[in-house]
Amino acid sequence: MEGFVFTVPMALTDYIPVILFGISARLLMRDLYNKMAKGVFACLDLGVCIAFLAGFLKATYKLLIALGVGEFPLLNTLFLPLQSTGLLLTGLSIVLMLALRKKSAAMAMAPLTMGCISMMVLGLGCMCAGLGVVAAKMKKKLLIPVFVLCFICYMGMGYLASAKDGSASANWIEQGVNTVGQLLLLLGVGSLHKAGLKEYKL
Repeated sequence: MEGFVFTVPMALTDYIPVILFGISARLLMRDLYNKMAKGVFACLDLGVCIAFLAGFLKATYKLLIALGVGEFPLLNTLFLPLQSTGLLLTGLSIVLMLALRKKSAAMAMAPLTMGCISMMVLGLGCMCAGLGVVAAKMKKKLLIPVFVLCFICYMGMGYLASAKDGSASANWIEQGVNTVGQLLLLLGVGSLHKAGLKEYKL
């Protein structure tokens, strides 16, 4: 635990972006269910669950330290591989939805040799770009900058997470950027939901 300063308020704040992501993902899954082949939707479902679990475990890791229960390194170690895999699957499912248009698709996932960081960037890029395309198709072009800013926040959070020194201020800044990114995602997805994404034919 040396070098890491976690307080209970800080640890609880970590759950906010996780919850925001969960709400956004739930809306997306409801709206896109009838637009995806079963295999593609399964990819989305799995990706969302894995990404959510990653954030939840990381927040729980900090909370347990803040409460003085103890440090459980596995919760922290699992974060990167789980989140990168989950976000990659989420992004790929949206791209596949646009490419396949719910036609029968054999989900032959080629072995991925790229590192976890590359997977995360690719997944987030696909997700935000794909949602930007959906926004354009629905004549909601003002939402495109929202998804672009969301992606920038995600990248900024990734940079801060890799560069931080474990100080309290670094953790607050990282989670602040993360929360802004999740709020932007919720704003974009919520707007598409209100605009009738569930009934819209892509």
